[in-house]
Amino acid sequence: MSEAILLVDDETEIADLIEVYLTNENYRVFKFYTARDALACIEKEELDLAILDVMLPDLNGFSLCQRIRRDHTYPIIMLTAKDDETDKITGLTLGADDYVTKPFRPLELVARVKAQLRRYKRYNPARGPEKNTELLVHSGLTLNIRTHECLLEEQPLELTPTEFSILRILLERRGDVVSAEELFHSIWQDEYYSKKNNTITVHIRHLREKLNDTVDNPKYIRTIWGVGYKIEK
Repeated sequence: MSEAILLVDDETEIADLIEVYLTNENYRVFKFYTARDALACIEKEELDLAILDVMLPDLNGFSLCQRIRRDHTYPIIMLTAKDDETDKITGLTLGADDYVTKPFRPLELVARVKAQLRRYKRYNPARGPEKNTELLVHSGLTLNIRTHECLLEEQPLELTPTEFSILRILLERRGDVVSAEELFHSIWQDEYYSKKNNTITVHIRHLREKLNDTVDNPKYIRTIWGVGYKIEK
């Protein structure tokens, strides 16, 4: 069965255009113009990804993102009306995986959707064919690639798909410095990275908070200033 995508945007022309492009890619689209109408769909449908506009007439996209993250781990892409770093950082901090700034090319959004779904299916065995049973273990941290589970001191740690991907890459390359650009391309596999893009920085910060890690005295993720990030062997 094709993947199910939740689309919430009160600008009907934009929502309808996105729906056409996604439908042409054989995705099932659940389209809504208000957050409240989308809430019922979130409760009853098994979704694979959400696209949320920040500016909605009732609940804003941030509140809807928080509501989804209480119970679900599927990817969330935020649509921001302007090139506002505050909106981007807020969305990523609340659990979004990516953002696209309006106006955007529909094919760019489709590329982002495909990249997020590839990673979600790869790391979630219920969504894809991944059979890898490998465990990544480091200093009280356990990452189960097959079941997409993370344990910190034997306690479950809820990670978004992007956070899981970053942690997996850093653990698999323990001892090596991985640049933000490398992380970005490994995760999204597209050409939209620029040095002004702080997506990885925000995800790293959020990941540190969940790991009870600090920049000054890191137990897990160490920043190599001007170079990238690493987890020591």
